[in-house]
Amino acid sequence: MIKAQNIHKYYDNLHVLKGVDLHIKKSEIVSIVGASGAGKTTLLQILGTLDSLHDSKSKLQINGVNVGSLSGKKLAQFRNENLGFIFQFHQLLPEFTALENVCIPAFIKNTSKDEAIKRAKELLSFLGISSREDHKPNELSGGEQQRVAVARALVNNPSIILADEPSGNLDTESAENLHNLFFKLRDEFGQTFVIVTHNEELANMADRKLVMQNGLIINQ
Repeated sequence: MIKAQNIHKYYDNLHVLKGVDLHIKKSEIVSIVGASGAGKTTLLQILGTLDSLHDSKSKLQINGVNVGSLSGKKLAQFRNENLGFIFQFHQLLPEFTALENVCIPAFIKNTSKDEAIKRAKELLSFLGISSREDHKPNELSGGEQQRVAVARALVNNPSIILADEPSGNLDTESAENLHNLFFKLRDEFGQTFVIVTHNEELANMADRKLVMQNGLIINQ
């Protein structure tokens, strides 16, 4: 599913990732923990193709595709079709309703409007917020906004979901609901989850917990 070998990343003279090796299987839920500055988010961004590999010695394979060989439109298309993203601050567009926000990745994929709306409605119903589909983000609670973000991540039925501190802005009850939701989604749809988190409860619920320190995974 995900095979990363010798992943290095520099920002100017700062060596952030120092040769990370990682293998994640289909339908695994993997958490990544570590102190701030350990390289967790940088690694997640590289796995999500949002940041580039440092050199040819670093290799990343997702769903059997050598991601390093893709660029431009082909990389964007691969990302849109195979990866879903959930962020701490939701990143919902304020001028659009919940339903419209969920539909956006499907529209980028050139899915028909009717099909995109049908899929978005199904997901919002599955997530228990179908009654809020016509509300804009500022009319939703934090937990509702995060569920809309989850629906948006799922709308193209990606095989991998990447989450960066997904419950960091939620109250305890909403965070617990979100954590349980990830496992329900895995069981329902078979997705693989890679979750960067400081939340020890969520980290310990995962199938595997990876600990990062000084740009390396020190146990997996």
